[in-house]
Amino acid sequence: MSFCLAACQPNGDTGRYDEVEKPTTSAALEWRSYLGDTGFSHASVLAQINTTNVGDLEEVWRFDAGGGADDGATQMQCSPIVVKGILYCTSPLLHVFALDAATGEQLWRFQPPADRGLLPNPNRGVVYWELSDNGDAALPKASYESQRILYTAGSFLYAINARTGRLIPSFGNNGKVDLHEGLPERFADATVIATTPGSVYENLLLIGSRVDEFRGAAPGHIRAFDIVTGALRWVFHTIPQPGEFGADSWPDGSLASAGGANSWAGIAIDEQRGLAFVPTGSPSFDFYGDDRHGDNLFANSLIALNAKTGERIWHYQFVRHDLWDRDLPSPPNLITLEYEGKEIPAVAQATKTGHLFVFHRETGAPVFPLYEEPVMGAGVAGEQPADSQPLPLRPPPFAQQKFLPTDRTPEMADAVQRRITDLDRGDTFMVPSTRGMVLYPGMDGGAEWGGAAYDAREQRLYINSNEVPYLLQLTAVPKDLGMGPQVGYLALCSGCHGADLKGDGVSVPGLLQLSDRLSPFEAYEIITRGRGRMPAFPAIPWYARAAILWYVFTADEPSEIEPDGEPAAAGETAYLNAGFQKLTDPEGLPASKPPWGSLTAIDLTRADILWKIPLGDYPVILKLGQSGYGAENYGGPVVTAGNLLFIAATPDQMIRAYDKHSGELLWQSKLPAAGFATPITYAVDGRQYIVVAAGGGKLGQASGSSYVAFALPEKMARLKPLVLDASD
Repeated sequence: MSFCLAACQPNGDTGRYDEVEKPTTSAALEWRSYLGDTGFSHASVLAQINTTNVGDLEEVWRFDAGGGADDGATQMQCSPIVVKGILYCTSPLLHVFALDAATGEQLWRFQPPADRGLLPNPNRGVVYWELSDNGDAALPKASYESQRILYTAGSFLYAINARTGRLIPSFGNNGKVDLHEGLPERFADATVIATTPGSVYENLLLIGSRVDEFRGAAPGHIRAFDIVTGALRWVFHTIPQPGEFGADSWPDGSLASAGGANSWAGIAIDEQRGLAFVPTGSPSFDFYGDDRHGDNLFANSLIALNAKTGERIWHYQFVRHDLWDRDLPSPPNLITLEYEGKEIPAVAQATKTGHLFVFHRETGAPVFPLYEEPVMGAGVAGEQPADSQPLPLRPPPFAQQKFLPTDRTPEMADAVQRRITDLDRGDTFMVPSTRGMVLYPGMDGGAEWGGAAYDAREQRLYINSNEVPYLLQLTAVPKDLGMGPQVGYLALCSGCHGADLKGDGVSVPGLLQLSDRLSPFEAYEIITRGRGRMPAFPAIPWYARAAILWYVFTADEPSEIEPDGEPAAAGETAYLNAGFQKLTDPEGLPASKPPWGSLTAIDLTRADILWKIPLGDYPVILKLGQSGYGAENYGGPVVTAGNLLFIAATPDQMIRAYDKHSGELLWQSKLPAAGFATPITYAVDGRQYIVVAAGGGKLGQASGSSYVAFALPEKMARLKPLVLDASD
């Protein structure tokens, strides 16, 4: 087994790259695109590692990308790509690496400049592009510039020479493009980053973004950039401009200030049809919509666009006037489905509520029937919720739908029952109120950004799911948010850290006694530049940031701001989420009945669930000598022709292999940190590899910075073919 540190090679020497590169490698043996291909199948035809020998897997190399625990609470969620024997990946500090995919040896490293907007935000991958034979004549086919890596760091899109690791000066502004381009000028300083890599169609890079989720957030418009020049080629307005289709789903005068409706999960490309499938998130503010009455297109929608022009072909809105932060959290899967005697080109979209919608790719018609679920409750002053929301009749939900209190121990059951006595619960779409409600599944799914794997041969989709409850409770504040530091805190910070400054006790830190951990100068730097999951607030004036910090550092028992007497009239009061809070028992574990995380196989030929099992465990459960409860999970599965399903994703630091037909656990190995990322598989020189990023940094787990590779022993691998015969 080999180990390599990030400092072992400088930038720029192509000699070693040329020795390692394998130009004749079949694309079927590589992992050329994020999540496997442009349709996000998470699937491989490789079968050297299979159900009979997976137990013989061993770690064969480990690469330390640098960062991790030594640089604070960082995360590394990257799912690498492999092209011509070269593996491309990123570090927690947003460096990009080219590695020998067979040994983990570093070939080059790119470190982005410390530009405005550079945040150590999670990065889930990079894009490889190579000039085709009929490509732009301005780039000679033999030129090193014709092989490019594109990725984002902070608010910039970079184009890097794939062979040298150097910026390409002819792209954009000396190798980079500002992700604010194509947005209105007033959002020039707003948070606009991209955690998920863009998608390639011909010489275009289609890319979404992550933006703030509060009032004043930038709009999440979809942009297409020329990969050769960096020029902006088209923009699709996810918040329509006046006169455009969908503008009437917003109130008069709101389009200029509306934000969100961004696509952060990934854009699938149907190259044959020239279509891009774009999932979008919720409008801002997430939980209270008095300034956005109406359905709010194109938020919470799957949009089919002409990939060359950005023209809308069709769309489907999953949540009208979202009040629950029900973003479309996963990249869609492009699938071909044989159903009722027809072969259907389809697109499948998983949701945070734990449902799978399937549409005809060309028309947008639902493949399986839908129904309308009523929205319950009137909400707070000024709110106008939708009457109902669509859900599929088939296939069945892959996440539990009914919240049942934990029964783990009598003590925990009793404590949780007392906690939920005064909370609303029981309906899928309850309107948030100041009373408080159990949101189940919680704000992080159901499905999450890892997405689903699709086995085209058997027409089965495999998806992991979070099944933990959240507390959603609105807090009333004066609508004039300039009334003081506490209101500023409630407006900007309470959505995560809670109105009581106590966090959620699991993944979001409390802020009481902050001076014991940070100096005011350190805290100010974090607010300004962001760190980990914490977004940056550079657009907030320095004095407003300082005032909020004064409130945090001096608040021992913060008082809540509530209107006196009767509820205030609409227009006088605004409402904020009183914290991004998981509903937990006294030991910090989910307050719902297990499983708390699951892995499900869906047979789409029958639109039914084939099997479902708990996925992973929390470390505290393992310390109690127990197992089988499942746990929250981040990062998706990979399915192979060896009848295996590989997944990490859980806080117990394990990567696992399951029999894809039965869900039986066949192999597992402990990683140096939790693997909150989607694994990949590929072959080099006749040997199949499994690689996963072990970055930790979530769910209370320590940060890491290792990529870990597994393979069969070399002598065993030589005896096994990489791909099964078509007759097998």
